[in-house]
Amino acid sequence: MTVGDILDLLSTCDRDTPVRLAINPFFPMAHRLGCVEMAVDEHGRPMVYIAESPEAEQIGPLPPAVAVALTWQDPVEAPPRRRRGATGPNAGQ
Repeated sequence: MTVGDILDLLSTCDRDTPVRLAINPFFPMAHRLGCVEMAVDEHGRPMVYIAESPEAEQIGPLPPAVAVALTWQDPVEAPPRRRRGATGPNAGQ
């Protein structure tokens, strides 16, 4: 992915929308973005790095729909509920 790809993807978003970084497909968490740094890689090519916030703050678990959209997990449906029988001292009367 290039800077142009990111700009194209973000160009459809409202400029005031907060951005989160999705981390770790095996334990998907959301993090606040910190800074963007330009550097040169080991081959002399320009690179851009996006870092998490200096506080390294996890916002919390990634919403399940986002983890599914990233293909980090399969869609999950709640198991069907079955009707439970009555309980207690007067059950079944």
